[in-house]
Amino acid sequence: MKSLLIKDTTKEERMKIVQEGLNGCGGACDFCNGCDNLGGGSIDAFYEPYINGEVELRDLNMNYKSNTGMVH
Repeated sequence: MKSLLIKDTTKEERMKIVQEGLNGCGGACDFCNGCDNLGGGSIDAFYEPYINGEVELRDLNMNYKSNTGMVH
């Protein structure tokens, strides 16, 4: 498995990583508000810091888990 770290990925790769990771719930994110219903907020807003290379994915997910008890 390729590294998910910001230093090892491009912005396009990070976008794909997020999209593929969220497909685990059974569907595409287009027009879905499932994560918002679970308290994660908008997918675009929630994962934007990772996609933009500002915050590691694991840190976003750990923060989400500590606030809601759930992880995507």
